[in-house]
Amino acid sequence: MKKSIMKQLTKAEEDIMQILWQLEKANVKAIIKELPSPKPAYNTVSTIVRILESKGFVDYEKLGKGHLYFPVVKKQDYSNQSITKLVDNYFHGSFKSMVSFFMKKNDISLNDLESVLRDIENEK
Repeated sequence: MKKSIMKQLTKAEEDIMQILWQLEKANVKAIIKELPSPKPAYNTVSTIVRILESKGFVDYEKLGKGHLYFPVVKKQDYSNQSITKLVDNYFHGSFKSMVSFFMKKNDISLNDLESVLRDIENEK
């Protein structure tokens, strides 16, 4: 069975999703409140939320004259797909190559790698 591929998000869409994953439910004003300054215009955020809805990431319930938006894609599901796409596109599908790349770039020390391996073992 082929796994379903969700659409990739732009940086602005990901920023909004991060807020919705954190808040769980929010209207546009609440989303804007969580964004860093300078705050985008209400219409800009509203448009991004509607794009997220059309991509299947967000749904809403009516709240008076407005909408209360909530994520329908779990953060972990999106993260897993994003990491898999990164590994496939840049490391030929090899997590080993990705880890080796970060080790060579000194972004991960040997102690950090050993700590990660211990964490993985503890989760098994």
